[in-house]
Amino acid sequence: MSKNTRVVTVIAVLVVVLGVYFVLLGGRGIELIRLGTPVGIGLGIGVLLLPLIGLWIVGATLVAGFRHQHLAQRARDEGRELDVDDLPRMPSGRIQRDAADELFARVKAEYEAAPDSWLTNYRLARAYDYAGDRSRARDIMRRAVELERAEGA
Repeated sequence: MSKNTRVVTVIAVLVVVLGVYFVLLGGRGIELIRLGTPVGIGLGIGVLLLPLIGLWIVGATLVAGFRHQHLAQRARDEGRELDVDDLPRMPSGRIQRDAADELFARVKAEYEAAPDSWLTNYRLARAYDYAGDRSRARDIMRRAVELERAEGA
């Protein structure tokens, strides 16, 4: 079984488990509402909101993942995915800090030359991730998705 197949299988199992959990939680919310007391109705509504919020979070996360995978595939198809295979790594498997910083500096220069390109934004997001700055990586990846979608519109 390939790594991608394992990842997709794990995600599918987790989504199914969350789905079962949300159904059970929703059932508890309905039971509370059926009690007919003000406290029961209030708690029931609150409990019913939890699965709805959970579904929204799961859906948003999956959509973002699919969009990021789409960008990664386009970058690979264009031969522009960041090549980090030869970079030195720590025993944990993470890229050594100096090498990640050097990669980031190189990719940032590419980005500064073309800040409105989905590809340079994608590569910068990946470089931020390798450098350990996950919050900036997410922000820039969102921008890369927006730019790529605008390009196709």
